[in-house]
Amino acid sequence: MAYKYLVIVESPAKAKTIEKYLGRNYKVVASLGHIRDLPKSRMAVDVENNYQPEYISIRGKGPLIKELKKHAKKAEKVFLAADPDREGEAIAWHLSFLLGLDVEDKNRVVFNEITKEAVKNAFKEPRSINMDLVNSQQARRILDRLVGYTISPILWKKVKKGLSAGRVQSVALKLICQREEEINQFKPEEYWSIGANFKKDKKKFKANFYGLKGKKQSLSNAEEVQKIIKELDGDQFEVMSVTKKERLRNPALPFKTSSLQQEAARKLNFRTRKTMMVAQQLYEGISMGRGGAIGLITYMRTDSTRIALSAKNDVAEYIIKEFGPEYAASKPRTGKKAESDQDAHEGIRPSSILRTPKDIEKYLTKDQYKLYNLIWSRLVASQMTPAVFDTMKVDIAQNEVYFRANGSKIKFPGYQKVYIEGNDEGKEEKENLLPAMEQGDKVKSIDIEPKQHFTQPPARFSESTLIRILEENGVGRPSTYAPTLETIQRRYYVKLQNKRFEVTELGDIVNGLINEFFPHIVDVHFTADMEKDLDEVEEGNKEWEKVIDQFYKPFAIEVEKAEENMEKVQIKDEPAGFDCELCGHPMVIKLGRYGKFYACSNFPDCRNTKPIVKEIGVSCPVCGEGHVIERKSKKNRLFYGCDRYPTCEFVSWDKPVGRNCPKCDHYLVEKKAKGSKQVVCSHCDYKEEVQK
Repeated sequence: MAYKYLVIVESPAKAKTIEKYLGRNYKVVASLGHIRDLPKSRMAVDVENNYQPEYISIRGKGPLIKELKKHAKKAEKVFLAADPDREGEAIAWHLSFLLGLDVEDKNRVVFNEITKEAVKNAFKEPRSINMDLVNSQQARRILDRLVGYTISPILWKKVKKGLSAGRVQSVALKLICQREEEINQFKPEEYWSIGANFKKDKKKFKANFYGLKGKKQSLSNAEEVQKIIKELDGDQFEVMSVTKKERLRNPALPFKTSSLQQEAARKLNFRTRKTMMVAQQLYEGISMGRGGAIGLITYMRTDSTRIALSAKNDVAEYIIKEFGPEYAASKPRTGKKAESDQDAHEGIRPSSILRTPKDIEKYLTKDQYKLYNLIWSRLVASQMTPAVFDTMKVDIAQNEVYFRANGSKIKFPGYQKVYIEGNDEGKEEKENLLPAMEQGDKVKSIDIEPKQHFTQPPARFSESTLIRILEENGVGRPSTYAPTLETIQRRYYVKLQNKRFEVTELGDIVNGLINEFFPHIVDVHFTADMEKDLDEVEEGNKEWEKVIDQFYKPFAIEVEKAEENMEKVQIKDEPAGFDCELCGHPMVIKLGRYGKFYACSNFPDCRNTKPIVKEIGVSCPVCGEGHVIERKSKKNRLFYGCDRYPTCEFVSWDKPVGRNCPKCDHYLVEKKAKGSKQVVCSHCDYKEEVQK
């Protein structure tokens, strides 16, 4: 088919969506991401020649490049429409080099959402490639290459092969190690509380000990508690004061990348990588039946919460129509722009607020629907009025011993009609209604119960809380969080246990060595300042070569010292407690790329290995001879199987409980439901409810 213009984007899905909008004069093809990069086999950065990079065509992309050149020759003009960020600008620059295009030519097209209007408007105003953006991306790439390809070989020699180090991943690892150290050094402190149940006009309510003579007092031991209890005489108490207030709660701002990752983890139980993958699908376009593919959300890699005026107006109209004018905020809340925010484009929002989640659910997968619903709801809520609460604080006393009760009731739901933000503790705030009370009223105590408590150590980081702390410290950028978390797990520096990061022995060793010999790399402030320097390069205020030089000269000295002074670390193999069935030598526990495993100590003469498995204490429900063990699928999902596999092929995603169904005699399994566990039959509809 004849065409006048060639448009190159990154992905086939994006290509398919925008070709439909542009018409038959345009041919849209995909580069499948980067087509040129630094080679994997060597450093490829000339530190003696102003840090010039040596780019090569990515292995395996030769036929694609040939195809792109063929298409480019046929076209009158080539447009480069990669994503609207540093990475996209670099892809466009590499394409212009390989296709022999003029970087000064106005052939760069950017759009923040893949809708017909946005795409057509973008093609009316193409621009030249922004070399400041390209140089900022180059500087980051070269810095990461200098760090990774310099420190990693040292770690290979001194610890074990296959290890890696990087600017952002090393800081993330350090933060996790620091938290582990805080937990290990934590000393619990005793404290007490005194809870009480009261009754007023047959209505019960709770209150807690506040203090003496109206002044707040903490209770640190049982003796102090007993002194308070002795002051009390009988069950009659007096209401000393009642304070009623109206409290406003503002809606959360529209999503940026980090807040979307955090909220998807809290509310949808999505891993960071999954969130970005599903968001990419929504951005690039979903087929809407006869209407074809439509990009449902704006670009999902952003550190801005700013929303276009046209989108705000559309949302305001929708809110007034659906909920009434009293729900539409006259001046929606705007966030304070952080120093590290590039604010290059909008926050993450639906491309049209009129495409409600309910209306388009039939076109989406379950995961796409969940994430789209989250993004859509968050935007609508962000433009709504605050929620209004009536609060009530009541002080109750006897013999100058004060108890305090706090109550709240929603007066006007505001934005909470649509959306309530999650929190890392997973606790939902509930209304606490108190009976009507006035100063001087008498109330009766039903029971008073002292409780002993101990302070708890800080919690280990989840993916959500680690992203938050990285962002707060200005470390990394939206696009770096998912690959960073993936890398430190893939290298087995950390492992996720109950959705929390735990440091492995290997991670502790690597962190210790990098802290000792490369303190700048893991210095949070240094890394954050480096991000600011990269932003300055993007703004055209700094030269990328000078930014790298300021980093590399002191770093090169640290590298020399590390090569001379870092001692070889021997990770000792743990005895497994049994012998190899092939040669009789003792088996040991070794650390591999995917964790620990059993191996023969007679390696390399004997190469016998076995996975380390965990028995659940249940006999195999199929063969009766084997034991059920936990296994991991290729996607790291837990399942259960017989240890006699492949002789016995029993497998189950659900955990067998070791009992048979009283109805049909098939084996029972445990299924988790929200707030409870269910024991169900693997064959019939029998079920038992087991409260957690």
